[in-house]
Amino acid sequence: MSDTLKNRGDQLTAPASAPQQAVRFRVRRLFTGSYVPILLALVVVIIIGSFASPYFLTALNLQNILLSGAIVSILAIGQFMVIVTAGIDLSVGAIAAFATVSSAWILAQGGSLVVAIGGALVICAGVGVLNGLAVVFGRITPFIATLGMMSIIQGISFFVQGGSLIAITNQEFIGLFNGQVLGISSPAILLIVVTIVMALVMRYTIFGRQQYAIGGNSQAALLSGLPVRRNVILAYVISGFLAGLAGLLLAAQLSGGSALVGSGYELDSIAAAVVGGAALFGGKGNPVSAVIGALLIGTISNIMNLRSVQAEGQLVVQGILVLLAVYLTSGGSKDFVRGFNSLFRRRNYAPISN
Repeated sequence: MSDTLKNRGDQLTAPASAPQQAVRFRVRRLFTGSYVPILLALVVVIIIGSFASPYFLTALNLQNILLSGAIVSILAIGQFMVIVTAGIDLSVGAIAAFATVSSAWILAQGGSLVVAIGGALVICAGVGVLNGLAVVFGRITPFIATLGMMSIIQGISFFVQGGSLIAITNQEFIGLFNGQVLGISSPAILLIVVTIVMALVMRYTIFGRQQYAIGGNSQAALLSGLPVRRNVILAYVISGFLAGLAGLLLAAQLSGGSALVGSGYELDSIAAAVVGGAALFGGKGNPVSAVIGALLIGTISNIMNLRSVQAEGQLVVQGILVLLAVYLTSGGSKDFVRGFNSLFRRRNYAPISN
């Protein structure tokens, strides 16, 4: 009898098998991932919004949040791909606007739907190539390189536009980027696809791991034999491509192309990526958190619109969010706690000897 109980006790205390440990690890990581705090913040904001306005949880309002958030989210994913390498892309808003103008111009000239979409995306990816070359081989700091490119692309957009908005009458284009598939809006589907693809790339591919390594220490990555130059250029190419995709969504929503529609999106994308946990010095964050950050900022802006908060107040709140996010991701919170505790730490002073 005692042997039977002993055997049962051994079974109960036996270590878990490898598959069981793997499942527990995945579940633990699911609830302790880097995106969990920002996701909880989004849930809290949604709860606050439900009390702030009776119109917040209506289907129409939630759809508006998702539609506007899809554009910023896609831009934020591209921005994250650059920020993770310790870079920055200030040209994404101008590239998105150029995508609206170029696609609208091609359609107005009688071009096919495929040519309009493919041409706009290829051109925008090409702008990303130029950004990457300027940073890698021109040795221009990313801030200055992309700032100059932003001005260049804006000028080209105004030249192509010719002084007035280019209307888009192609219903296939509008339906593809602003329609619905099985009751789900096209922007939401594109956002989900882009998020999943980029999250898988950054988590499970060699390229993704290399990007984190480059952002963590580019010199060490270069000495380790990693293709630093190639990967940095690819980061800007991805950013340009996704900015072009966001521009196509914007063109379909506006039913036209305009060089002015991209203004401010570069700051929104940076804010979304940083609020989502991306560190400006590189090597941290993930695409999912960038999307959640964009939805968080969009939801807060929507609540303030429903409460009739002026634009000035919204800018103040967004600025506070960005500063707080940068402070937390840079390790400032640990320094603050350490300094705060030191104020109340007992100090032992050695006696003064004569």
